[in-house]
Amino acid sequence: MKKYQLLLFVICHFMLTPVMAKTILVSTASELVQADKQAKPGDVIILKNGYWENIRIQLNAIGTEKQPIYYQAETPGKLIITGNSSLSIGGAYLIVDGFLFQNGQAGNNAIISFRSSKEKVANHCQLTNSVIDDFNNEKRMSENYWVELYGKHNRVDHCKFQNKKNMGVLMAVILDDERSRENYHSIDHNVFGLRIPLASNSGEIIRVGVSQHCEFNSYTQITENYFEHCDGETEIISIKSASNLVSKNLFFECQGSIVLRHGNNNTVSNNVFLGNNKLGTGGVRIINEGQWVLNNYFYQCRGEGFRAPLCVMNGVPNSPAFRYLPVANALVANNSFIDCAPMGFCEGSDTERSQAPVNVLVLNNLIVNKNDPAIYHNYDNITGFHFSGNLAAVNSKQSLIKGFQKIKFQKNNSSSFSIDPSYYPIEKQTIDSIQKANLNRTKLTINEKPGFSNSDLLNTVKSLSVAGTGVSWFSQKSKNKKLTKINCINADEFYLALKKNKGTNLQLMLTGSDYSFSKPVLIQSHLTIISNLKTAIKINTTNEMSFLFQLMSGSTLALKNLNLNLSTMKATSFISTDSSGSSNHLNLVINNCKFDNSNETFFYAAKSSVADSIIIKNSRFNNGKGILFKMNAETDKKGYYNVEQMKIAHNSFNDFTGQVLVIKRTGNDESTMGPLIHINNNSFNNISVTNNSVPIFQFDGIQYTNLHDNSFISCNKNGKLIAYTDEVKAIHYSKNNQLSSSGEILNNKFVIMSKPLENRK
Repeated sequence: MKKYQLLLFVICHFMLTPVMAKTILVSTASELVQADKQAKPGDVIILKNGYWENIRIQLNAIGTEKQPIYYQAETPGKLIITGNSSLSIGGAYLIVDGFLFQNGQAGNNAIISFRSSKEKVANHCQLTNSVIDDFNNEKRMSENYWVELYGKHNRVDHCKFQNKKNMGVLMAVILDDERSRENYHSIDHNVFGLRIPLASNSGEIIRVGVSQHCEFNSYTQITENYFEHCDGETEIISIKSASNLVSKNLFFECQGSIVLRHGNNNTVSNNVFLGNNKLGTGGVRIINEGQWVLNNYFYQCRGEGFRAPLCVMNGVPNSPAFRYLPVANALVANNSFIDCAPMGFCEGSDTERSQAPVNVLVLNNLIVNKNDPAIYHNYDNITGFHFSGNLAAVNSKQSLIKGFQKIKFQKNNSSSFSIDPSYYPIEKQTIDSIQKANLNRTKLTINEKPGFSNSDLLNTVKSLSVAGTGVSWFSQKSKNKKLTKINCINADEFYLALKKNKGTNLQLMLTGSDYSFSKPVLIQSHLTIISNLKTAIKINTTNEMSFLFQLMSGSTLALKNLNLNLSTMKATSFISTDSSGSSNHLNLVINNCKFDNSNETFFYAAKSSVADSIIIKNSRFNNGKGILFKMNAETDKKGYYNVEQMKIAHNSFNDFTGQVLVIKRTGNDESTMGPLIHINNNSFNNISVTNNSVPIFQFDGIQYTNLHDNSFISCNKNGKLIAYTDEVKAIHYSKNNQLSSSGEILNNKFVIMSKPLENRK
């Protein structure tokens, strides 16, 4: 009897005791597939160090809450996934830890998807301690996500994502069906690093939902992340669903905003926005109903319009989901705006967006602005706003509406102020009634003290930039390369130097007087062309060419101290960008140069190419014809353009027949900031166009121009000098420009004449 009792005890004990977890080392894709199929709760699958290239990983195992299944790098940072690769997670209670995706691409697929097939979405899975760096499709317009979240209760934490250059949201929360709605995902403690301006829409960092799913609750939480130089487009975080939380994040010098684009009852609280006076740094944009913006700290955010530190939009009456639903029942309270650009109320007001917000409570906010004449702008009827308990520094020049009070206060530390005792805060009964009417938001308290007053929280959020986020093992290696200097006396030596020094940071010194080129020059890295000669260097081509220099994507060309005679150059353009549409941007610098007798196009930007910057300074362009800077190939009406920033400063243009600058950005997309054009302290003398109905400067759909302190003498006297054409709101400044015997400027409603044009004859 005792024998059977003992046997029964052993059997029961075995049944109640978890099976011993295994640790499995895999070194190939097939071994990983097999390990995933056989994995049991608690198992640890370790991927061996090395390069895993052109691999499609699918994980479908099922763990448990107490015994998840781990997929770990043998050594974080030494397991490198590259080539055409991706990771799909379709199981439950799986943890992926220590993966590095670098210098590859995933094509149309997401790099990491929390779904392995349409039938298998991930639930209770986690991506942690991992990195995606510069894993871009070859073409900029080839769109994909880096991470897509399906299913429910998934988490992305302590990861780093940087250098996304192609189109597509970096991280997308998908709400396609009930399996992925009310998902309660957590995106926390991550670093979202550099994302340069995309020069098109679809450059968001995080998007939660899409317009057709805007009525569904997502309950996604985006908390305690660090966003650094996220400049892809105007939306850093795009919320397109309901009931999400964005809290305790740090936004460092990001050209964009948190945009509550679609969906209701979203909350933005306890975030810190450090603009540090960087152009275009924004805050929060409010659209739709029931949005709360509480207890955020905005410092030197200089965005305007849609990028304003606080932007409350006008809506479209009876709007379809994809446009702008009117704002209603919003709460903006306990925020501090320190040396920020003005807020915008009823922003975007036009014939379509004609419905002003209603029942918007703006309470207990604190505004310090010693730089701007206004702290807010009203663009439509603001009777639907209720302002109360808001404080502004006594030095504010604006005559403030009821609900704003000018007071004396002194800054004690980074987040609190001593307030004039004559100030009377908003009544406590008002605060209590708001919170009683919103029981589901009772954890979000409205403080009687105005502004962002939690210095401990401020310091905690600020510390996200140095600790508590991202990964500890990843550091980006410096890409600076040693400068190689070579003297070239003729074109043959020029070609040879480029051939022998591919991929280097190269400086070519022109020491000869005549360069005869037999084929185009492809610039594929970083090239500086320089000379010490005072006399003109003759540039000749032995045959007809489309271009002499082609500036490839990802490269930089700098021309310095050159004196070039281009009269015998037989090329359609002196410099052209490549037409590959690469995701890599390029740069052009011309400094202290002289160009005579350019007879075609001096610089041509091919369709789909994009430059971060084009800088022309301290140079002279004489006795030429054609078009100097031609950037009008983007005609798709999607808001694409060829250069983010262009600066033409301290140059002279003399005796030229043709246009100086033609630049185009078509369509009515409002998500980008560029092109940004600065033209200052130049002299334009005797410039004309054969057809004088064609302007010397043509700005089509350009977002921002600033022309100041230029002189125009005998320029297109009986024709057009400058023409502006815009389809959406833009900003154009003109100041202290001198016109004499020159053509007309075709203004539109977007041109701001800061000072009347002077001495026009």
